[in-house]
Amino acid sequence: MKPATARTPHLGASLYVPATRPKLAAVLSGRELPTLRSVIACTEDAVADGELEGALANLATVLRALDPIEMRSDLLRFVRVRNPAVMARVLDMPGVEKIDGFVLPKFTLAVLPQYQALLKARNFWLMPTLETSEVFEQDAMRELSLALCRKEWKPRILALRVGGSDLLRLLGLRRTRGFTLYDTPLGSLLSQLILTFKPLGFALTAPVFDFIEDEHVLAQEAKRDVAFGFCGKTAIHPAQIATIEAAFHVSASELIAARRLMEPDCPAVFKHDGTMYEAVVHRDWARQVIAKREMLAL
Repeated sequence: MKPATARTPHLGASLYVPATRPKLAAVLSGRELPTLRSVIACTEDAVADGELEGALANLATVLRALDPIEMRSDLLRFVRVRNPAVMARVLDMPGVEKIDGFVLPKFTLAVLPQYQALLKARNFWLMPTLETSEVFEQDAMRELSLALCRKEWKPRILALRVGGSDLLRLLGLRRTRGFTLYDTPLGSLLSQLILTFKPLGFALTAPVFDFIEDEHVLAQEAKRDVAFGFCGKTAIHPAQIATIEAAFHVSASELIAARRLMEPDCPAVFKHDGTMYEAVVHRDWARQVIAKREMLAL
């Protein structure tokens, strides 16, 4: 899927995989994790400075060797570059057309022109990550949102990612076991980012959950992510995929209501499954639910 396709993304659990991983080819092909919806090969925080050259060499080998016939067509593949210089190197790799796009870490207005120059004649989805000190400044985020609305950028952006770990680091904090991200100072910031970017038509994905074995709290947080309007959540381990996917799943009741809302003869107000629906108010929600369900069926 490339930017020519206008769709509400259902990224589900986007798994971060270090580009140094020996089994990177199996993950990117979709063979190793058949339920995975989107994967991100990382050359940034998951790769130490001294490992970068090895990570890029491994990625180049994998991209060259991937067989399009054996690749799952329903898996979205991204590379998380470290900076514009690394992106330039990845773009020169044979086989780069086999990926769907790039995650742009620590994205700000300052680096926007550099990425724009590199991608001018390229057709890839982009997922800028909001994780710098500017994210705490509402005016800066408003300025960035308007810049991303320009015609050379908006059609390319599949979603904006929120880097919770880096934002907590800037506050001198890290997650505490047993608490969701909404129980930290970032709770109000997540609301602010949704209110800034989502009305302009941007989808956003929720941050990682650091504790691999705390399925209960992960489920709680993922439900909050859905309620806030996020379109997916980053996973750091395959064990988290099922829990995240379950939270973002479209229920049968939601789908019935959404389809009813889209019918030409839908009443202005109706009740379904104990919930009131208003056609004018809830039709945009219905479109998103149906689009998400269609992507689940692909």
